[in-house]
Amino acid sequence: MTDLAGKTLFITGASRGIGKTIGVRAARDGANIVLFAKTTEPHPKLPGTLYTAAKDIEAAGGKALVCVGDIRFEDQVQAAVDQAVSTFGGIDILVNNASALSLTPTEATDMKRFDLMHQINTRGTFLATQRCLPHLKQAGNPHVLNLAPPIKLSAHWFARHCAYTMAKYGMSLCVYGMAEEYRGKVAFNALWPRTVINTAAVQNHIGGDASIRLARQPEIMADAAHVILTRDATTCTGNFFIDEQVLRENGVENLSHYQVDPSLPESQLLPDFFLD
Repeated sequence: MTDLAGKTLFITGASRGIGKTIGVRAARDGANIVLFAKTTEPHPKLPGTLYTAAKDIEAAGGKALVCVGDIRFEDQVQAAVDQAVSTFGGIDILVNNASALSLTPTEATDMKRFDLMHQINTRGTFLATQRCLPHLKQAGNPHVLNLAPPIKLSAHWFARHCAYTMAKYGMSLCVYGMAEEYRGKVAFNALWPRTVINTAAVQNHIGGDASIRLARQPEIMADAAHVILTRDATTCTGNFFIDEQVLRENGVENLSHYQVDPSLPESQLLPDFFLD
């Protein structure tokens, strides 16, 4: 399969950032994009809503379905899945992109923030996958792609922000287990950036134009996701992909156009979390 024409993608946390950009890339093929998130009004520090994302999807050539909901609640996830199937006839691909981030040490992580990260990252990924699986199993080339890091139990990643690492690795463990559970039926893979990606959420945490200048744009993740999602689901499963490696293996040699500042050498780019 070389493109995603006619495929239906269910994307969580799709109102902005990497999730939306993956949707726009698939829309260029003529895909149907189900946008699931709770952002209907712009946030002062996080611009973009489900409705602006839908306009971008349609401008790129795809069909957009806005599903307003909170991934922490089973009934809202199920309602979105039902609406997607009713509108487009099924679900071919699930992108588990929704994630909560708090880079706080143990004593500075209040339990409300701890619960939020685990409810969205680990539980939300498990829930969205569980509810999409009956439809994915009926699809022609079904994929689940989690925006999650490779599992490396390096103590320093836990020491820096234990609660966040636990929650994020929960998404990785879903890939690890479900790829084997559904081998030959549904593909499960993870995708993670080698460098920091220029999103509003990242800007709010690493801060400053100087840091963002050392990042890449979310289009690199979208292009890497496209490569993965067009592969044979019966053989491409259980992988923890890094965006840069996927593109280089696919023949892309020059990645400078993905950089916020293309004039910088790659060696100066800011590495993302969880990559030693």
